[in-house]
Amino acid sequence: MERESFENDRIAKLMNDNFVSIKVDREERPDIDQVYMTFVQATTGSGGWPMTVFLTSDLKPFFGGTYFPPNDKWGQPGLTRVLNKVAEAWKTDRERIVANSDKIIGQLQSAIEVSGGPEKVSDAVAGKAYDQFASQFDAKFGGFGSAPKFPRPVTLNFLFDFYGNDPESKQGKHALEMAIVTLRKMAEGGIHDHIGGGFHRYSTDRFWHVPHFEKMLYDQAQLAIAYLTAFQITRDPVFEKTARDILDYVRRDMTDKEGGFYSAEDADSLLAQGKPDHAEGAFYVWSKNETDNVLGPDRAKVFEYHFGVEAKGNAPEDPQGEFKNKNILIQRHDVAETAKKFGLTKEKTEQLLSESRNLLFDARAKRPRSARDDKIVTAWNGLMISAFARAAKLLNESSYLQAANKAADFVQRKLYSAKTNTLLRSYREGASDVNGFASDYAFLIQGLLDLYEASFDVGSIKLAMKLQQREDELFRDAKQGGYFSTSGSDANVLLRMKEADDTAEPSPNSISALNLLRIGYMLDENDARQRADGILKAFAKQLEAAPSSMPQILVALSWSRSKPKQVVIAGKTDNAATQAMLREVHQHFIPHGVLILADGGGGQQFFADRVEFMKSVTETDGKPTAYVCENFVCQLPTTDLRRLAILLTPQPERKSSARPGS
Repeated sequence: MERESFENDRIAKLMNDNFVSIKVDREERPDIDQVYMTFVQATTGSGGWPMTVFLTSDLKPFFGGTYFPPNDKWGQPGLTRVLNKVAEAWKTDRERIVANSDKIIGQLQSAIEVSGGPEKVSDAVAGKAYDQFASQFDAKFGGFGSAPKFPRPVTLNFLFDFYGNDPESKQGKHALEMAIVTLRKMAEGGIHDHIGGGFHRYSTDRFWHVPHFEKMLYDQAQLAIAYLTAFQITRDPVFEKTARDILDYVRRDMTDKEGGFYSAEDADSLLAQGKPDHAEGAFYVWSKNETDNVLGPDRAKVFEYHFGVEAKGNAPEDPQGEFKNKNILIQRHDVAETAKKFGLTKEKTEQLLSESRNLLFDARAKRPRSARDDKIVTAWNGLMISAFARAAKLLNESSYLQAANKAADFVQRKLYSAKTNTLLRSYREGASDVNGFASDYAFLIQGLLDLYEASFDVGSIKLAMKLQQREDELFRDAKQGGYFSTSGSDANVLLRMKEADDTAEPSPNSISALNLLRIGYMLDENDARQRADGILKAFAKQLEAAPSSMPQILVALSWSRSKPKQVVIAGKTDNAATQAMLREVHQHFIPHGVLILADGGGGQQFFADRVEFMKSVTETDGKPTAYVCENFVCQLPTTDLRRLAILLTPQPERKSSARPGS
């Protein structure tokens, strides 16, 4: 719409003569976007972006939609006609429009208020969500439903959790299979940037082949975690490789020199330097002649077979004609098949493919690049900090921990006020004046908790606890439970809403519930656990009605009804035996658990001041010692790695011993 309409002189004049036109950055002001998206969805039955909404002078909506072409097209009215009709109606029938807008706001307010529901979510709700996902699962190509296909990592998080609760059951195994197949097919697909790393926004087809080429930071963060989890469970190296591929892309192309992470890269780019023509995916697609010329005949034949390069192009769908004779790389054959085709060893094939990717990366770097949104959003940086921290733990990769620490330091220096204990939403050439939303607090708190479990710097937990207190003060609904998205301090935002649905991003309520549970089990804080239960009760009605719309809250529900493990390692951080124990812990998929290091110094004292049990945690005969506990009631401590592995592996119910020292 920007190119077609807003830069069209005739349409721009029509807009400026009749309207006050405001373009909202929904990433910087999700609160504004949320209000008017709710209106568009309620009045049209669907929503999406770009979103076009007409407001009265007191900001109340009365007409809206999503994309309007410049002129009537594809059976829908053009923006030119819509602008003329709305302007005429405003001149001739303003009183009725204003009265209707008042009524609309009242109806929306009633609709969004959390109404009474069951006091407790039923035990069957997770199974119901599983059934819904299973009925939508594409067993051949992965994902859920048909085209377009979105990654939606929150669904994968739920499936991993569902599997973890009962890994030997038929449903548990199928849940894992759905997640694994989806991640594998995505990694093979055109939605995955096989040359530069990372994932595009979504696939326009069911095969994950033709993407919308935009890259979003929140997708990279959540998908990295999903691939790390898949690797932790299966030990399949393809999942480790894909996770590293995402993280290395973010470090290279999406990281500010001071450590913060940028928001996005556009889908479009110029076709050639110095010329105005541009197209979606131009930076990413290849003609066969290009790959032939860059790679030479020996490498090209192997690469083109492996990635499906064709002389006439390989895009199965091309409604705009942008991919004629172009190829969107998609893994058509695995390494073994490619090796067999050309009579090569697997090792030689992998070498040729790696060399080819490097050569194409260098060639692509000479093209005009897609524009980058270098805004640094607090919430999305929180998600990315989580990804790097979890990768540092699981992959034992110090550079990932450095990236997480540097980003956390950036946010603390640039977007956090210690004086008021508040966050700002974003930074670009200076901090914005937009205060942080519930998602900024929740996602950053999660990142800090993950960062503690990777570095064992209690400063991360201390800041997380301070921010949790502030989130409670600004956003918590003490009467009905849950968190509002906004603080309510901006009178221009007409509705104070609560986000519960987990969409492309998890909702702040689902992450807040998980944060509170983790804090509750790390520090034995019953009040934190009760506040988490309050969130689950607040959305019980929606959970019962549509559980698959809230998969991340279902993970929190699963946490709240399980017996989360506290794994405490007593030992010095720099001790090789301590590090070996930590590596053993990281190898195990523990869906509900917290990890604490009792280092005998200030870190342990922080916990001992809050949890009586931690005062008695010590090494055994000078050796690092592991305590595996539930509600700080522990199995016998061990210095043996094999015994620790057994304690961390799901077993039939075991009787716990008394607390050490009791």
